[in-house]
Amino acid sequence: MKNKIVGTTKRILLTGASGTVGFETLKHLVKNSSYEITVFDLKTPRSVKKFAPFKGCVEIVYGDIGNFSQVEEVSRNKDIAIHLAAIIPPAADIDPDLAYHINVKGTENLIRALEENSPHCYLLFSSSISVYGDRVNNPEISVTDRLKPSCGDRYGKTKVVCEKAIQQSNLSWSIFRLTAIMGNHKISRLMFHMPLDTLMEICTPEDTGRAFVNAIAFQCQLKNRIFNLGGGEDCVISYRSFLAKMFEAFGLGDAGFPENAFAEKNFHCGIMSDGSELDEIIHFRRQSLADHFEMVNQKINPIQKKITFLFRKLIKRWLLSQSEPYLAYREGNEKEIEHFFIKNKKKIVEPIFQ
Repeated sequence: MKNKIVGTTKRILLTGASGTVGFETLKHLVKNSSYEITVFDLKTPRSVKKFAPFKGCVEIVYGDIGNFSQVEEVSRNKDIAIHLAAIIPPAADIDPDLAYHINVKGTENLIRALEENSPHCYLLFSSSISVYGDRVNNPEISVTDRLKPSCGDRYGKTKVVCEKAIQQSNLSWSIFRLTAIMGNHKISRLMFHMPLDTLMEICTPEDTGRAFVNAIAFQCQLKNRIFNLGGGEDCVISYRSFLAKMFEAFGLGDAGFPENAFAEKNFHCGIMSDGSELDEIIHFRRQSLADHFEMVNQKINPIQKKITFLFRKLIKRWLLSQSEPYLAYREGNEKEIEHFFIKNKKKIVEPIFQ
């Protein structure tokens, strides 16, 4: 435990605590009685419900991180700021202006407020593997690799801007570039954007939240450094296999989609070849890919799974209708075809749903 920081009460600001990773981070934080925790989040029925059990042990402040005056109110006298607030895909693609407002302007507001009111604060920021762009053909990723978000990836581009702003700030900071965080994901049209041949490394929300909290004690070793955060070798799988296991878990049977329902390029994900460096310092990894699928199976109601199985063909036909790559070929949209596929000519193969 070399260079581990111990001492008096630490005053911690957590943004984005209602999100998947944020909520796990909050649960880890409250286990430590020496932390004074302030949560700053947007007020919604969902966030109010999620934070209800924490009243009395956590200060909850609602506001818009894109509004500087509201951010300034919660930035005073903070030792640690864990900044997880962000608009992620597909919402970031649907409303890029909102993504910029929250992701970029929100981060700039937080930096400015902390510099003015808590200049010695240590800022922990969640970036994304999306900053590396398309890595289907070279899936092993290092923090020294060039940052090149895929064409049309507005979310990845906002993270690059945020990273630069943090590095140019006067604060002490660490940036964790998160791999695919699998938890509470819903099947949507975004599933068709990832090429089936993508090698992906996941990390569970619980392990990711643990990483941010564990990092507090190791500021000396992490200060002003960027790390890739992934679940490790036990969390690597191809997207094709991952999708098959998820469909089976939900009662949807075999996927059965035509190959060109899925894009061939312009997404992200890969394997964090240097991800063990962070774990060797803060020791956050506890769960594997098998644990993820076990958690998925436990969450699915057996009765609902049986009902889903009965209607699996209809559900999968509806899902296919949401595939933008597939629709691009159906409609002959050359611009979209060029965006999603390596070759401009691909035969439409009808699905065989089972």
